[in-house]
Amino acid sequence: MTAGWGAGEDAGPPAGDHRTAEAAVPPGRDAAAEPGEAAGVVPAAVPSRSGRRRVWAMRALKALGVVVLAPFVLTLVYWVVPPVSTLMLARWVTFQPVTRDWVSFDEIAPAAVRAVVVSEDARLCLHYGVDTVEFDKVVDAYMDGRRTRGASTIPMQVAKNLFLWPGRDVIRKGLEIPLALWIDLVLPKRRIVEIYMNIAEWGPDGEFGIQAGAERAFGKDAAKLTARQGALMAAVLPNPIRRDAGKPSRTVSSRAATVASLAARSGGTLGCLFPDG
Repeated sequence: MTAGWGAGEDAGPPAGDHRTAEAAVPPGRDAAAEPGEAAGVVPAAVPSRSGRRRVWAMRALKALGVVVLAPFVLTLVYWVVPPVSTLMLARWVTFQPVTRDWVSFDEIAPAAVRAVVVSEDARLCLHYGVDTVEFDKVVDAYMDGRRTRGASTIPMQVAKNLFLWPGRDVIRKGLEIPLALWIDLVLPKRRIVEIYMNIAEWGPDGEFGIQAGAERAFGKDAAKLTARQGALMAAVLPNPIRRDAGKPSRTVSSRAATVASLAARSGGTLGCLFPDG
């Protein structure tokens, strides 16, 4: 009997005795709890509605930060990488043709560069992205109720074409000005003009850049444009969809004559582009 009882002690409590099993369950804990809970694993807390809102707000702020900073970072990249404009991207997305053959500053006829610059931003070498002199004239004309073409400099147009949208709304202008100042700060004037001459729209069928525009209008490279042809190319820039440098209207021809005269007299005023005059 004694030996049998010893064996029974080693085997555990007698059958039907549940006292030990009950004692294994801590007070206040359901015996039928999940295995993870019994092992001491605490379930992950479900975030509250306000917590979820904060998470989404942080994500939105981060996304906004990327959008705001992207143009400033891309401008540095565009020092060496040929950029594309938002209009070009829009045409690609909508499966419309885009023709653009990038040419360097030195591969464009100087007469054409002079014509475009005096037509679009004659004080390019005198300002830092925003022409305050012309801007004041526009404000005065607006206050007097007179029509004005605007005071967009070439850096401002580059900012618009690369990072913004077309139109003349105040919001876009507000974004355009700091971008133009940044572009003028980090890029040389020659590079800014080179970019502009390669992203400006120069035809109704997706022609972008001076090379594509010259081939469409005159069947020649941008390097071979004459002073008259360069002036015609500049004269159509306000509306290259309706105006044709190859078949100029009387208005375009008259404007081109004015531009050619201004370009011929530009001389040292464009020293930032042509140091030798």
